[in-house]
Amino acid sequence: MPKAKGKTWRQKFGYNVNQKRLNWNAGRKAAPRIECSHIRHAWDHAKSVRQNLAKMGLAVDPNKAVPLCKRKVKAMQVDTEERLKELVRKPYVLNDLEAEASLPEKEGNTLSRDLIDYICYMVENHGEDYKAMAPDEKNYYQDTPKQIQNKINVCKRFYPKWSCSVAHIRVQ
Repeated sequence: MPKAKGKTWRQKFGYNVNQKRLNWNAGRKAAPRIECSHIRHAWDHAKSVRQNLAKMGLAVDPNKAVPLCKRKVKAMQVDTEERLKELVRKPYVLNDLEAEASLPEKEGNTLSRDLIDYICYMVENHGEDYKAMAPDEKNYYQDTPKQIQNKINVCKRFYPKWSCSVAHIRVQ
């Protein structure tokens, strides 16, 4: 008889491997990756999500962290027990997150370089004459005069300083 080949030949049970530990490690690797580096470095895999976030001073449920205002109740009806605040053992995580949130956000929205070049070319050659811009050879997409005017207005909104230079080009 021929020898067994392929998959059945290769697959052998590893008797010297602890299967419980193998499954546990596989589960940890399959867990979702925490994107925030500050939280990821302070995370303790032996604790639950609620315990980890409590140690960092973060809230698990925003509805419980900032409850809605209840109707005003007389002082006699309210128990004046103060909730014991959980001790924040990792305040550096909270401080890092606050510092990162306070940084100014860079403005990412802008027009494409091709559109800016196209508009500059049209304004330099034709000024405010949108009907003359329509049959121009650089008008690849065959924009109508109104579409060209809208593109120029969008560019003026994005770059307010540019509208001054358009007036300067028109004077020349």
